[in-house]
Amino acid sequence: MTYEEHLDEVATLLTELYEMNDEKAVRLVMRAQADDFFSGHDDDPSICTLDRAHRDAKIVFKKYR
Repeated sequence: MTYEEHLDEVATLLTELYEMNDEKAVRLVMRAQADDFFSGHDDDPSICTLDRAHRDAKIVFKKYR
């Protein structure tokens, strides 16, 4: 998946796993992105996988909520 698709997937997983609304999930992803959490993903799109999105969603929720 592309970098943008990965970010969308992380936001979707946040809404599904943690029962938050779309707006809050997108805000968390944007905060993480501003903090360079996803900088490696942009540099190496091969790490933009569904498994990685699940791990990232958990980390983003814990770190940025």
